[in-house]
Amino acid sequence: MTYLFWIMFTEAVGITAGFLTRGDVEIYASSIIKPFLSPPALLLPVVWTVLYALMGISAARIYAAPKSKERTKGLWLFMVQLGINFAWCFVFFTLRMFLAASVCLAVMIVLVVMMCSYFRKVDALSAYLQIPYMVWLVFAEYLSLGVYFLNT
Repeated sequence: MTYLFWIMFTEAVGITAGFLTRGDVEIYASSIIKPFLSPPALLLPVVWTVLYALMGISAARIYAAPKSKERTKGLWLFMVQLGINFAWCFVFFTLRMFLAASVCLAVMIVLVVMMCSYFRKVDALSAYLQIPYMVWLVFAEYLSLGVYFLNT
């Protein structure tokens, strides 16, 4: 039940952000110059579904671990970065503040690195499950900065 809760919670964050920004995403897709290597729009929901599932599994493993300072800090960082992840959609797609979105991504990257350092102390596999997310965040940073420079 713990795994189901964390996976569904994490997926719900992504689904909600996607639903609330869907019109802005369509406008973005048709009107913004995108950098080289920009993935097709159809790929993004698939990638994010997998990433949110991995994030949820990782958080569930940490939550199920014995209580400790590292567990508490890791879960707190998980929630903070997830909140910024949610906000990023609005900053990037709705407000089109591409540089601010890049700053959000940089903050997320730092938070995920910190989170993984705590996760690793509690359950190493939970930290490793975050690697695809970290890779995607770095790629998203490239895309976000590319959009900023190509559209200003």
